[in-house]
Amino acid sequence: MEAKSFARAKFDEGLVVTAGTIIPHLPRRAIASGKIPSWLDEGREQESGDAEESADPKSGIE
Repeated sequence: MEAKSFARAKFDEGLVVTAGTIIPHLPRRAIASGKIPSWLDEGREQESGDAEESADPKSGIE
């Protein structure tokens, strides 16, 4: 999350940003500058997904 916060701040400043994992973290992953927006959104989906997952959409209760 700390890496995404840093990347988001730099991206919001208009800088070209790339990201990736460092050794020894697995799985290894490289995020190209064109994929940064969707990578940043992955964290937001997981954060908001926790609340959404707690509600059972099949239960019919809203």
